[in-house]
Amino acid sequence: MTHVVTQACCGDASCVFACPVNAIHPTPDEADFGLAEMLYIDPVSCVDCGACVGACPVGAIVPDKKLQESQLPFVDINALFHVGERTYPIQAPVSPVLAKDPARGILRVAIVGSGPAALYAADELLKRPGVEVNVFDRLPTPHGLVRAGVAPDHASTKTIEKLFGQIEDQKGFGYFLNVEIGSDLSHRDLDEHHHAVVYATGASHERSLGIPGEELPGSGTATAFVAWYNGRPDHADRVFDLSGERVVIVGNGNVALDVARILATDPNRLASTDIADHALEALRESSVREIVLLGRRGAAQAAFTLPELIGLLSRDDIDIVVEGADPTDEPVDDATVAQKLAALHVAAARPARQGNRRIVFRFTTSPTELLGADRVTGLQVRRNELVIDDGVVRPVPTDEVETITTGLVLRSIGYRGAPVPDLPFDALAGVIPNAGGRVEGTPGTYAVGWIKRGPTGFIGTNKSCSQETVEHLIADFNAGLLTDPVGSQRALGELVASRTPAAIDVHGWRAIDRVERRDGARQGRVRRKLTRLDDMLVAADTAPLPRRRLRNVTRR
Repeated sequence: MTHVVTQACCGDASCVFACPVNAIHPTPDEADFGLAEMLYIDPVSCVDCGACVGACPVGAIVPDKKLQESQLPFVDINALFHVGERTYPIQAPVSPVLAKDPARGILRVAIVGSGPAALYAADELLKRPGVEVNVFDRLPTPHGLVRAGVAPDHASTKTIEKLFGQIEDQKGFGYFLNVEIGSDLSHRDLDEHHHAVVYATGASHERSLGIPGEELPGSGTATAFVAWYNGRPDHADRVFDLSGERVVIVGNGNVALDVARILATDPNRLASTDIADHALEALRESSVREIVLLGRRGAAQAAFTLPELIGLLSRDDIDIVVEGADPTDEPVDDATVAQKLAALHVAAARPARQGNRRIVFRFTTSPTELLGADRVTGLQVRRNELVIDDGVVRPVPTDEVETITTGLVLRSIGYRGAPVPDLPFDALAGVIPNAGGRVEGTPGTYAVGWIKRGPTGFIGTNKSCSQETVEHLIADFNAGLLTDPVGSQRALGELVASRTPAAIDVHGWRAIDRVERRDGARQGRVRRKLTRLDDMLVAADTAPLPRRRLRNVTRR
């Protein structure tokens, strides 16, 4: 018996260091473990010790004899990259953690954002004795895209919240949730109360199509749709028109696949997940039967990952149609891409099943105009031909134009970071300019995650990203380059309470979490998300922030 990495792989590489026989790797051409879309276990080298199972934060590693039917394709996928006489380097030894100089006293750091990058950074900092970390977020709940981005039917991926809970339990950790930096507090406020400020604000802006009609009602973003069905309070009142039979999604990355899959799923199948109540109700009333995914290039250049595609194709309640280009017509040298094309070809050949909704992968097609007078009624598209220019596949528009009838078009073509008040910003790259996480021209300020490197990588990528930034921060502290805060931790708590009486601390978040899980259990669900701020404040008992809670906010 051997072990197999399955769809939920987050790529944080904890399993790599747990494996005693160097059996876990990315593909042979991926030198950076942190950037790999998933890792693979060599079935020959694996000694079946199970050390990797306990190390994986999302439960993605399963003994091959315990795989579910939908996970069986991952047996061959894991083995594929370990065939033949290939030599896999042992991952570079982990650099010793740079110790904080104890002679310099307590190090207090603010982190803006509370998603994976922020919490991995907090974890790296708190590995050193004598460190205090305050995590700020404008939302009343933490965990960023794990809570508000991961699809509700990907419950295994969400189990990384257990790791986040362990980080939150560490001595020196504190939350200031429902506090917006740039509005409630300024960068200067944070700077005056901390030695350093780390920004982990992600990439919240979705790119524009830049075509006529994009401003019409019925034109939206996949990001907003995801936030809506995941219950983010600032998206709870959004309305998406699901009265038509067809939805078009421009883009074919993992987020686009998530949105298409949720739209194509029987709501009864979602009823046991943590999907927001308002979204589940809307999906029960939905008339959508077809979801079209537009890609301007071919299937070989599609942005979705192999694990996500395999997960979708394992669903027998969703039909798959491939249009625009036959995947088998595209010769490729990349083994992962070849697997994608083969899987698409097999899925497209399956007969349609009565009653199923369907997802159409339409390649070599670009949108040119959103049509409609008062709202979207259709999308004009143009077929592309593919040419190779300096080794890069590029789409070239043809004269073939048609209209796809639809009342809802969602774009999912990439993300950009948003400017942070009082900090430099690279508008072209959509990041805070930095060198290894050190923000240029702003001593004592650092960046991590997508706002540091752009929207690349996966959940686990933030681990190595955070390690780099924190190493530089600690080095600067030890060298005496960071200015001591003029305000104490207690003064910070009092400042927050005066500016934002409804701030939520660790205890408030835990109270919200308990209420959601309790209410969910009563309905046979993982959790029933609170989507209204007032309800969250009642659950957290923070309206207004009482003195006794101020002590908890200040330091546990």
